[in-house]
Amino acid sequence: MDILVNIGIVLLTFLVMEGVAWLTHKYVMHGIFWFLHRDHHNKDHDDFLERNDFFFLIFAIPGIICLALGNFYGKELALYIGIGITLYGACYFLVHDIFIHQRFKVLRNSDNWYLKAIRRAHKMHHKHLGKEQGECFGMLWVPFKYFLEARKKA
Repeated sequence: MDILVNIGIVLLTFLVMEGVAWLTHKYVMHGIFWFLHRDHHNKDHDDFLERNDFFFLIFAIPGIICLALGNFYGKELALYIGIGITLYGACYFLVHDIFIHQRFKVLRNSDNWYLKAIRRAHKMHHKHLGKEQGECFGMLWVPFKYFLEARKKA
């Protein structure tokens, strides 16, 4: 039974992280920390890395702390929350940086309706070059209309 509870904690944390990412993206990255996020919308450099990549560290810190608490101090709840945060971070890297933004030229031609929907929603997010009037702040769950459009085309 403990294993099911622990898996549930990991899955719940993963799902909650989508909400945390949405809220942080809309109100922090497009708010007070726009100075770090701006170069993600307006490419003003030719570097592989962006100032926006600092958010990777910002998001990783709670996961690292939870994993450390679990591993070094026996705090099981913290360990499984840390696993959920870390899995979300890995998924974010794969979906956002590799699939959507093609930082590494793989996964370019997917016909999967779900992947097409999140790619389209993200393109709509990036059509706004300023911090105001943005849309589609999520990564894995985007407005339903993009899923419907992708299903129609499939």
